[in-house]
Amino acid sequence: MIEPAIRDHRIGVADGLTLHCRDYWSESSRLPVLCLPGLTRNGRDFHELASHLSAERRVLALDFRGRGRSDHDPDWHRYRLDVYVDDVLAVLDALQIPRVIIIGTSLGGLVGMFLGVQSPGRLGGLVLNDIGPELDPRGMTRIASSVGQSGPVDNWEQAEHAVKEAHAAVMPDFTAADWALFARQVYRERADGLIARDMDPQIGKALREATTPMPDLWQAFRSLRQLPILTLRGELSDLLTETTVSHMQQCHPSMTAVLVPNRGHAPTLNEPVSRTAIDRFLETLP
Repeated sequence: MIEPAIRDHRIGVADGLTLHCRDYWSESSRLPVLCLPGLTRNGRDFHELASHLSAERRVLALDFRGRGRSDHDPDWHRYRLDVYVDDVLAVLDALQIPRVIIIGTSLGGLVGMFLGVQSPGRLGGLVLNDIGPELDPRGMTRIASSVGQSGPVDNWEQAEHAVKEAHAAVMPDFTAADWALFARQVYRERADGLIARDMDPQIGKALREATTPMPDLWQAFRSLRQLPILTLRGELSDLLTETTVSHMQQCHPSMTAVLVPNRGHAPTLNEPVSRTAIDRFLETLP
């Protein structure tokens, strides 16, 4: 595979923070793709997928505020869905991109849904990676109890052990090399030499102590009936159930649903099943 031309953008948003967005540049006139990560993750999750897709179209991978190379927010109350949607629109405006396809993992998928509600003309298609308009309480309890709770470790071997211990049930076929790569996607080396999660721990507080009620996810999803949607569900997922996917298909009969074997929450999107489904979905779009 030919390595893509990569540009890194630093983009200011309304409340003074600066966000990082990696740009896998392409001269293609096809609609660009914007990749949005999960709650505790960052744009590095999409490097392999973005490199693959950039052969045909421009791809962007955003670090939400508080993650990766984006600024942490001094006010944890702003770690919430509507702010993320506004951030995405600010990034698209700054890069003069009028319309995109969003590939969103977990939280990123919800941001994509609500961007489609708020600014339908900006969204040409949506890939929901193991997320939908109904969240299984099992997964929500697991996530809420763990986000922002892990402290730094001394070295990368300990980081690899930590991610394997936390995610072995989600990726049961991962090798030692896979865990090493995974650790470097979710951890970073700090100035003091310790290895820490690449996110603001206050994101956990925002999740557990949120005072803003969750908007109506089903209403948002129903409003996207005319939007092309691909939903990927991990076979072992504890957040998106088979029943929810079935109800989504009833609401949106043209939606494509694909099961990713041997994956929990959430597929990496590097699985052959995921990659093939995304490629085929993108080819169906204008």
